[in-house]
Amino acid sequence: MSARSYSFSDRPHPAAAGEAADPCAGVGGRAVHLVAAVSENGVIGRDNALPWRLKSDMAHFRALTMGKPVLMGRKTYQSIGKPLAGRTTIVVSRDRAFAAPGILAAASLDAAFAAARADALRRGAAAIVVAGGAALYAETMPLASDLFITQVHKRVSGDAHFPAIDLRIWREIARDEHPPQADDEAAFAFIHYRRAR
Repeated sequence: MSARSYSFSDRPHPAAAGEAADPCAGVGGRAVHLVAAVSENGVIGRDNALPWRLKSDMAHFRALTMGKPVLMGRKTYQSIGKPLAGRTTIVVSRDRAFAAPGILAAASLDAAFAAARADALRRGAAAIVVAGGAALYAETMPLASDLFITQVHKRVSGDAHFPAIDLRIWREIARDEHPPQADDEAAFAFIHYRRAR
């Protein structure tokens, strides 16, 4: 399956036309990586949960994010239910009263990136990871240098979607196709996109 066959990649992303002055510079000298599992029709969630079981992707997500600061929205955090081991979990929430053990809460994206930049410097991490949900992906996509997409080879219904991947902006640099393994509901591909311009 070619990258251009994805139905969600054909819709133009409203923020992809260069809102960030130099996206490849990232934030504070750290690259910004978006990591997501996406169905063939662009769905990433349903009722604040993943609409599939894909154990292989959980291991892949852990490998991509280990040792890095990971930003996520409050609903995404609540769907996980706990901080991510070996990573600094930074939760963006407009609710200034929001708090949970073992995480850093940030009331704005700017505050979240400031915390992530400091954590990346402390850890020696080269990248800051954004792990959802849909609104946070859309807001940070103009700042991202790389997208790490698990393309789930099935179409599902859902109420959360990944922003369109405009192939004029993003270039596929790696793809690794996999048949379903134990505890996987579908075949999938690990795809790495890098910003071309």
